[in-house]
Amino acid sequence: MAASVWLFFSLASLGALHVSALSVSLLASLALCLRRPKDLRRRYGAWAVVTGPTSGIGRSMSLELGRRGLNLVLVGRDPAKLRDVSETISRAHAVQTKTVLFDFSLVSTAQGDEAMRRLREAVAGLDVGVLVNNAGVAKPGAVYLHEVGVEAWARMIRVNVLALTEVTAAVLPGMVRRGRGAVVNMGSGSASVLPSFPLYSVYAGTKRYVAEFSRSLAVEYGSSGIDVQCQAPFLVETNMVSSAVKASLISQFVLTPDGYARAAVRWIGHGTLCVPNVAHRLQGWFVGLFPDFVTDAYRLENNLRQRAILRRVKPWRKSQANSRVPAHSKGGVGVRSD
Repeated sequence: MAASVWLFFSLASLGALHVSALSVSLLASLALCLRRPKDLRRRYGAWAVVTGPTSGIGRSMSLELGRRGLNLVLVGRDPAKLRDVSETISRAHAVQTKTVLFDFSLVSTAQGDEAMRRLREAVAGLDVGVLVNNAGVAKPGAVYLHEVGVEAWARMIRVNVLALTEVTAAVLPGMVRRGRGAVVNMGSGSASVLPSFPLYSVYAGTKRYVAEFSRSLAVEYGSSGIDVQCQAPFLVETNMVSSAVKASLISQFVLTPDGYARAAVRWIGHGTLCVPNVAHRLQGWFVGLFPDFVTDAYRLENNLRQRAILRRVKPWRKSQANSRVPAHSKGGVGVRSD
C-alpha cells in the first residue's frame, strides 16, 4: 500500500513539474507580445528579400515588411503575380521593389543556376538586412509514401531544402560584410512541435531540416551580428491547405495570412525557434500535455481523414480541369491560324 501511494505521488509530482515547465515557457512566449517590435530597417538594413511572395504567408509578410519601411526584392516563379504584388506594395507603402523570376523546383539545374545568378545580381550592392525564406510546397498532401511517384518527393526536397539553402548562401555574404542581418526560415509546427506528422513524412522531414539548419546557422553567424530564426507555425489559410481539408479543421486555430504575418514580423530577431502567433502557441502548449503515443495516434487518425477527403475530391477536380480545356486542345488535328 505504501509503495503504491509513493508511486502515485511521484508520478503526480513529475506531471506537475512537466505542466509547470510548459506553462513557464508559454508565459515567457506570451510576454514577448508586450515588447515593442524592433525597428527592422535601423537594426538590420534597408532591404528585405522574400521568396514565395505572391500568395499566402509570403504575400502578407512582404506587405507587412513594406509597412515597416523596408524595400523589397520579391523572388517567385509567376511574372504576372510578382508584378501584381510589387505594384500593390509600392502603392500602399511608398517603398522600392525589385522582382526576380525563380522557379525553385528547378534549383541545381541549368535554369536554376541562371535564376540564382539573377538573384545575386539583384541583391548586389543593396543593403539587404532581412531574408525571409518562405517558398515551400506541401503537395501531394496526406498520402502514404508509396502512393506517389518519387519525382513529387524530389520536387518537394528541391523547393523546401535545396532552394532555401542556396538562397541563404547567396544572401549571407553581404550580411557578413556589413556585420548585421536577419534570416527568417519558414519551418512548421508539424516538425518542430509535434512528435510526428504521419502521411506528411517527407514534408515534415524537410521542415525538420529547416529547424536544424537555422539553429546551427544561428550559432555560426551570431558573432557576425546576424540573427537566424526558424518560425514554426501550425495551420495558416494558404494554398498549401486544400479547401476541402480546411472545412474539416477547427477554424479558430487556422490563421489568416495577414494575422500570421503581423505576429511573425514582430518576432524577427527574438529567438532561434519560435511559434509567433498566440493561438498557435496555445496549440503547442496543449500538445505538450500528452504523451507522444497519444499525439501520434490522434495525428494519424486526423491525417487519414484528410487523405480520405483528398481522395474523394481529386476525381472531381480532374473532371473540372478537363471541362475547362478547349475541345481543340484535347487531341486530334490542331488548327493553325496565321
